[in-house]
Amino acid sequence: MVNGVRRWFLRVTHRRTTRVTSEGTRFLFFTLAVSVAAINTGNNLFYLLLAMMLSVVMMSGIVAELCLRRLEFRRHLPDLIYLNEPITATLVVTNRKSRMPSFSLRLWDVAGEQEIDRGLTVRQLMPGASHLLPYPIVATKRGRLPLGGVRVGTSFPFGLFLKKAYYPLEASVVVSPAIQPLDASLLANVIGLGQERSLQRKGHGNDLYNLRQYHSGDDSRNIHWLSTARTSKLMVRETEAEDQRRVTLMLSTIAPHSHDALFEEAVSMAASLAWDLVARGYQVRLVVGPTASTFGQGEAHLLDLLKTLALCERIVPESKGPVMSGEADDSLVRETGTAIAILPWGREGLLSWGGHPNVVIDEPALRARAHAI
Repeated sequence: MVNGVRRWFLRVTHRRTTRVTSEGTRFLFFTLAVSVAAINTGNNLFYLLLAMMLSVVMMSGIVAELCLRRLEFRRHLPDLIYLNEPITATLVVTNRKSRMPSFSLRLWDVAGEQEIDRGLTVRQLMPGASHLLPYPIVATKRGRLPLGGVRVGTSFPFGLFLKKAYYPLEASVVVSPAIQPLDASLLANVIGLGQERSLQRKGHGNDLYNLRQYHSGDDSRNIHWLSTARTSKLMVRETEAEDQRRVTLMLSTIAPHSHDALFEEAVSMAASLAWDLVARGYQVRLVVGPTASTFGQGEAHLLDLLKTLALCERIVPESKGPVMSGEADDSLVRETGTAIAILPWGREGLLSWGGHPNVVIDEPALRARAHAI
């Protein structure tokens, strides 16, 4: 019974709070003084003045409550934001009351038990009207950024009390690792690898992989006219995929607590490489911890890679389980293309990978990059 009452009280106080302002403190002091004078003197004018002052206090509570009722909030956020880069979020507040406007509204973002003042105010919101409030958000930590509800307050009409109401508006946004410039020599090594090699499978390239009969939907530019003239059938030329256009980024997630900052640097390195390689038209695959993506290109694939990196977690060396996935799959190793291994701690990541990375970015290289930035 006691616990139930306590939970109800906490829920009520969480949704509605009232604080006396400095003006309200002085007003209440004068009200108390007038009440003492009325009781001691019995003067009807003092009683009349006391009644007026008490009615002002009561009106402040009633009008403020009406201003805060039946409000609706919507928050618009991008699907992905970047670490330490400001983005613009939008909060839309709508007055769902049919007759009563709301005045002097002040809004706070709520994160956990903390109220974040972003300077959002609405002077007047008529019935049925909406107001759009843009404001900047800067994420200081990679991962999932939770956003709680919205707390709205008003001191209308007399400024004696600041009454606040809480509106739940739970949301979260994924914070990508920081995208930082890469060393030109590293990119030159990656791009230069495998220029003379090709994979024994069809795909985008220059070498001939196969000739087959034309099917509906095939690109007419791929028709092989010599074979078509010889066989009297439309024949299509399939090309052999080029290995240099495929890159696998392998990020080891094993690192002790002392290497937390270095692990974040490794995640940022993987994100920066993915960003640059996708922009150059490469097919990029990401292997991070027990998670492996498929090869892909384009902005949508890049966003998926950045979300995976944003949500990856460091594994302490004592933990059991794979550091990288896919090491036992021969086809995975065979179709890796150019492989880049990023190791924030030791060489344990290489031991769990069945292939041989073309480029290894280890702990000393990450430390040097961190100091350079």
